Parts: sequence; structure tokens; C-alpha cells
Amino acid sequence: MKEYTNSGNKDTRSGFGAGLLEAGRRDSSIVAMAADLAGSVKMEAFAKEFPDRFFQCGIAEANMIGAAAGLAITGKTVFAGSFAEFVTGRVYDQIRQEVAYGNTNVKICASHAGITLGEDGATHQTMEDIALMRALPGMVVINPCDYNQTRAATIAAAEYAGPVYLRFGRPAVPNFTPEDRKFEIGKAIMMNEGTDVSIFATGHLVWEALQACAILEDRGISAEIIDIATIKPVDAEAILASVAKTGAAVTAEEHNTAGGLGEVICTVLASGRPAPVEIISGGDRFGQSGSPSELMAAYGLDAAHIAEAAIKAISRK
Repeated sequence: MKEYTNSGNKDTRSGFGAGLLEAGRRDSSIVAMAADLAGSVKMEAFAKEFPDRFFQCGIAEANMIGAAAGLAITGKTVFAGSFAEFVTGRVYDQIRQEVAYGNTNVKICASHAGITLGEDGATHQTMEDIALMRALPGMVVINPCDYNQTRAATIAAAEYAGPVYLRFGRPAVPNFTPEDRKFEIGKAIMMNEGTDVSIFATGHLVWEALQACAILEDRGISAEIIDIATIKPVDAEAILASVAKTGAAVTAEEHNTAGGLGEVICTVLASGRPAPVEIISGGDRFGQSGSPSELMAAYGLDAAHIAEAAIKAISRK
């Protein structure tokens, strides 16, 4: 299998902060807004360098989204950030009516997504945010896998005209994608070519999928690993081409089964190339308190479970 080197664990939210600062230096129309969590969302560097382009909205997410839409109407490119739970579920009506329906140039920046938020527990974790954002017409949904990809995805979001949901996390995770790779919205990324099973992963699960690939290789199984960083619009062509070759698929995501990547892949395959699919996800449940590594293992979101799912999918061909 293709080798990937972890250049050092970094949190993806810091990748967002670096991307936002770089985008802001390139484009003076970019402004940023935070709902009392600028530090957690890593907007401090942008706020320090561009104080006149940063707005602290306080614990008022609905007001923040309304103001973001208003600024976008005046020609600004707006990045509005908070915890994923608060900037989606708490403020869904405003996102629907003022961002998606209005097709405004607002980037909804969601830190601390999934269960790897950790010890803060179920009320602060969100495993249903992708489903919420996917359901909105015209909303782009991006879930990058490491620091480098999050930085690049943030720059790509700044260059895209329209609503974007950008999801990233709190824990330090392996940073393994090329630093200079340009992010293309709507394009899947081939991480490893294989012939026996296709593993489609998103976010933190891409690294786990690569580790599963090594486990499977030791068992004589050739796994194709594809990074689905853009969940909407999804790269259906790449999905169909991969499964046409392997005949079986596994999906892996830090999100509930309902409305997530697994459903996306199944929908694509059902319309073009039916095949057995095994879904690795958080199931149908809320999060709980625990360290990120403990929770990933407890919810079956690790390399060992992905490898087991691949063997099961292959057996169903």
C-alpha cells in the first residue's frame, strides 16, 4: 500500500485558523464572526491582524447568522464560527431561511464536531450535523481529514461563491496529507489503489481507514481507500468507478448513520452500481463523556472495526 507519514499530530481547527488568516490576507472582502468562542474556533490570529473585519457576537448564534447573511448581501465573504452543535442545531432556522434559501455567501464554520470533542459530553457533541446541512438545498458540506487539508479546504471555501458548511475538530490527529495539495470542492481523493474492496472515509476516519488498509494487506486483501472530504456535492463518478473495480464497499465516518456518508454512498451505488456496503458510523445514538480515543473505540470508529467491515463486505459479493 502507499505509505503516508504522520508529520505530527495537529488539531484540524488550527488548520481552519491558518486557512482563514491566509484567505483573509488574499481577499479584503473576507470577514469573520464568532459566538463567544473565537479562541476555540481558532479565529484569534485573524482577529488580531484584521480587527476591523472581525465581529464578536457573544452567545447569540441566531443573531450571528442573521448578521452574517446581512454582511454577505453587502458583498462580504463571511466566516461564522462556533461549536458544531451550537452553529447547526441551535440556529437551523436562521441557516435555512437566511443562508441557504437566500443563497448568501456565508461559510458556517463548525469546530468540536463529532464525539471527539470528548469529556464535554453529549450536550456539546454533535453526530447529526452533516445530516442537517446536507438536507439544505445548495449547501456545500466539507469534512476534511487533517490540519493540512482543513487549511486548504478553508481557502477553497473562501474562493467559492455560496453557502458552505465546514466541519473540523478539537483533538490533535495525524497530519498526513501533502501541505501543498490544492483542495477541490466536490472531488474525492484517491489515497490508495486496491482491487478487493473500496473504503470511503471522511474526516478523522481517513487515517483510520489507511491503518485498516495495512491490516487488510497483512491478510492478503487489497483495499482501495478514497477520502470523501466533500460530502456534498459528492464525487459520484469516483465512487462508481471504484466499486466497479472492487465490487464491495465500506464507509467510515464520525457521524450518526442517518443522513451521513454511508447513506450518500448507498444512494450513489443504488442508482448506478449496486454492491454490498458495510457502514462504520456512530449508529443511532448520542455521544457521551470520555477521552476522544476511548469514545472512538467505544463507538467502533477505528481501524480494527473498518477492517472487519471490509472482510464482511467482501464475503457478501
